[in-house]
Amino acid sequence: MGKIKFYLPAVFFIAIAILLWRGLYLDTRTLPSMLIDKPMPPFSLSTIEGSPISNVDLPNQIFLLNVWGSYCLPCLIEHPTFMRLNEEGAIPVVGVNYKDRNDLALEWLETNGDPFTFSIEDLDGRFGIDLGVYGAPETYLVDADGVIRYRHVSVLDETVWQEEFIPAIAELRAESN
Repeated sequence: MGKIKFYLPAVFFIAIAILLWRGLYLDTRTLPSMLIDKPMPPFSLSTIEGSPISNVDLPNQIFLLNVWGSYCLPCLIEHPTFMRLNEEGAIPVVGVNYKDRNDLALEWLETNGDPFTFSIEDLDGRFGIDLGVYGAPETYLVDADGVIRYRHVSVLDETVWQEEFIPAIAELRAESN
């Protein structure tokens, strides 16, 4: 029994060291999502302009759901990509204004341009909790049936668009044919 007590701290230390070492190699941009291949959570909220909105108002085609806020500096970095997608009509983008003030959100869109079909107001973050949001920015790829198919945590810039979203969208379009 005395030898076990002697080795127990060493075994505990080695176990903790292995867990911490493994954590160094985790990709924080691929955070797990329980909603992949599941329908969008039901919601009944309003847009930042005050219009009522729910799941039935979502596009009935493949679209992006982007979580953003006027306080979010990385959101400003990804904004030109969404503006380009909107101008080209490439894919609808629905915004989720996450834990933000409406006046600041509207001012931010007026200053920087509004690429969103509409922006859902999520003042208290409840909708974000239902989505499993860690924070802004996050972007979800949703299929025509309202099923979340992909999630990207962090800035969606042109490189991410080309390398991750275009292939994922092409795969969804191939599945629907």
